[in-house]
Amino acid sequence: MKEFLHYFFGQGQEQEFALFTLSHVAPILVGIGLIFLVWQFREKIAGWRGERYVRYGLAFILILSDMSYYWRLTCYPGLSGSLQDSLPLTVCGWAAIFCSYMLVGKSKSLFEICYFWLLAGSIFAVLTPTPLTYTGFTRFRYYQFWTEHILGYVAIFYMIFIHKMRPTIRSAVKSYVGLVILAAVAYFTNRMIGPGANYLFLARPEAAPSVLDILPPVFWLRTLIMAAVITTLYGVAYLPWYLRDRKARLNGVSTEETMVPSDT
Repeated sequence: MKEFLHYFFGQGQEQEFALFTLSHVAPILVGIGLIFLVWQFREKIAGWRGERYVRYGLAFILILSDMSYYWRLTCYPGLSGSLQDSLPLTVCGWAAIFCSYMLVGKSKSLFEICYFWLLAGSIFAVLTPTPLTYTGFTRFRYYQFWTEHILGYVAIFYMIFIHKMRPTIRSAVKSYVGLVILAAVAYFTNRMIGPGANYLFLARPEAAPSVLDILPPVFWLRTLIMAAVITTLYGVAYLPWYLRDRKARLNGVSTEETMVPSDT
């Protein structure tokens, strides 16, 4: 048993995870399936007296998955966290926390942030999950990573389908400002810590293969391209809502947003 736990919570010395293999695609398909089920049974869920327990359950799992990342670093010998790579300065980590509070309080403000952070930021981690390079599907880190990321997407679509929340241009701006603030904190943290620190991948390309490998190593050019790509993705994330509103206006239908107000 001790050997199994040592293996399960540890990591390998060689690459165990490969991009676009079954172990990569399967969790994404599971996430799409869960979102489809939420859409399919949206009316029943919305009308169920115990609906809040679904939100509470999702929130609990999200918080637990985020916390377990640090528990593993703290409790497992040889994996102790460091200032270089274990500070809570990731878009995905904060999105998981914000999604948890969003679910519990039905928070419109947190939905607006999480919607764009997940669809325009965390999507890179889903497409190229480099943290899993040395932890394949037989490791705890694999399941922790996918639980935290996939349930974040399930959470925002749950609020769209069940509680009729939606993003706006104003929420895109607010979310973008929040992302810039987080990036600024990450940048100065990288500078203060020095070699080894690479929060939000602003200091250099990732060690393992990722979509960021195509970016130039020059900081200002790299940052400019990243900002342009993320801004474009913000537009893509808002595009369905823009088209929906435009169609409604052409049909003479009011586009007044129907959102559940925040309980916080």
